[in-house]
Amino acid sequence: MSQTNNSSGKVGFVSLGCPKNTVDSERILTKLRAEGYDIVPSYHDADVVVVNTCGFIDSAVQESLDAIGEALKENGKVLVTGCLGAKEDQIRQVHPNVMAVTGPHAYETVVNQVHEVIPPQHDPFTSLVPPQGIKLTPRHYAYLKISEGCNHRCTFCIIPSMRGDLDSRPVGSVLDEAKRLVDNGVKELLVISQDTSAYGVDIKYRTGFWDGMPVKSRLQELCEQLGRMGVWVRLHYVYPYPSVDHLIPLMAEGKILPYLDIPFQHASEKILKLMKRPAASEKVLQRIQQWREICPDLTIRSTFIVGFPGETEEDFQELLDFLEQAQLDRVGCFKYSPVDGAAANELPDQVDEAVKEERFERFMALQQQISAARLQQKIGKTMQVIIDEVVEEGAVGRSQYDAPEIDGQVFLDGQTQLQVGDIVTVKIEDADEYDMWGQPV
Repeated sequence: MSQTNNSSGKVGFVSLGCPKNTVDSERILTKLRAEGYDIVPSYHDADVVVVNTCGFIDSAVQESLDAIGEALKENGKVLVTGCLGAKEDQIRQVHPNVMAVTGPHAYETVVNQVHEVIPPQHDPFTSLVPPQGIKLTPRHYAYLKISEGCNHRCTFCIIPSMRGDLDSRPVGSVLDEAKRLVDNGVKELLVISQDTSAYGVDIKYRTGFWDGMPVKSRLQELCEQLGRMGVWVRLHYVYPYPSVDHLIPLMAEGKILPYLDIPFQHASEKILKLMKRPAASEKVLQRIQQWREICPDLTIRSTFIVGFPGETEEDFQELLDFLEQAQLDRVGCFKYSPVDGAAANELPDQVDEAVKEERFERFMALQQQISAARLQQKIGKTMQVIIDEVVEEGAVGRSQYDAPEIDGQVFLDGQTQLQVGDIVTVKIEDADEYDMWGQPV
C-alpha cells in the first residue's frame, strides 16, 4: 500500500515564540504524525494550517497576527492555538475567517479540530513516529519542558493569565522523556519552563519513581538524575531562589553544564518592587560571587528591561552599576512596552520612548564591553564545543557556555570533516563581543 493511501491528510504548521511554545508544537505534531497525517512545509500542499502563536509582547502579537494573515491568504483553512489564542476576540477582530482558536497547551483540542477538517485514517501496520516523537530542533539537542504556568504575578507579564499557575510534570515522566531523547541521539537537553526553580513546589516535591528508585520532584534531584545520562544539561529561566545554591556544586562537578539563565530584569529595588520581582541586588551580587568561587567556569545569562514605568535616571544608573559589578557573560535587553492586560500599564510615570531608546543604547554599549572582555579571557583555553552546522567555510558550534539561538557561536574555519552533533575539544584563538574562533585540539 502506498504512503499516500495511508495518509490521513496534509497539515502545515507554523510555530512561533519561545522554546516552551516549540515543545507545545512538537507534542501536537507528534500526535498528528502518529495518526497518519503528513506534516508538509508549504501552504499550498496543506489541507489545513495550524499556527501556534506567541502573545507575550506587542511585537510578538503582531508577528503572530501577520503569520495568521499569511496562512489565510496562502491557504484559507487556518486553526490558531498558543498564547495569543487566549485572546480570541483580538484575533477574530483582525482575522474573522480563522476556523478555530485555542489557548496554549491545548494539544488534544487542536488535534480534534484537525480531525474535523480532515478525518484520520491511521494505518496501524506502518511505523509513523520515532520513539522520541516529532522534534522541531536539530537531532542533537532538544528542549525538555518540566512544568507549565507560573505562580508569580510580575506586573509586566501576562503569561499566568494565558498558561495558568505552576503545574509541574511528574518527575518520572520528565526522566522517561529525557531518556528517550538521549537514546535517540540527543546530546544536549535544554531544561525549560516558565519558572524552572519552582519545579515541584505545587506538588510539595512529591516523591516519584524512576528506574526503580525514588526521586523527589525537585530541581536538584531532577538535575542529579539528568546528569547521569552522559549528555549536556542546560538550565533556562531559573529564578534566583535560595535553592539555586544547591545546583552550583553539580556544575562544579561536571554533572550539569556551568550555565545559568536567570532573568534578573532590573537592579533598582524600587523598580523591582514595581515589577513585583525579588528585590535585593546586593544579595544577588554576593551570591554571584559565591557561585563563581565554587564554580569558576560558571556562565550567567540574563535579561533586563529598561524604561519601565517610574524608572528614573538614578534607577537606570543603579542598573549600569550592577552590570559593572556582576560581570554577567550574556545579557539581553528589552525596552519596556505595554502588553495588553498587564498591570504595569496602569502605573504612573511612563517613560518617554526617546529616553527608553537612549537608555537601551547605553545599556547595550556597556554590556558589549563586558561581554567582549569576558570572552577575551577565554582565548588560549580549551573547551568542549558541540557542532551545530557544517558549511563550506568550516564548522559552526557552541561551547558549553552558549545556548542555541540566543548566545554566541564558535567558528572552526576549515573543519569541514566534522559532523553535526559532534562534541570536540577546541582551543580558542580569537573572540569578539559575542563569538569565538578556534581549532580542534
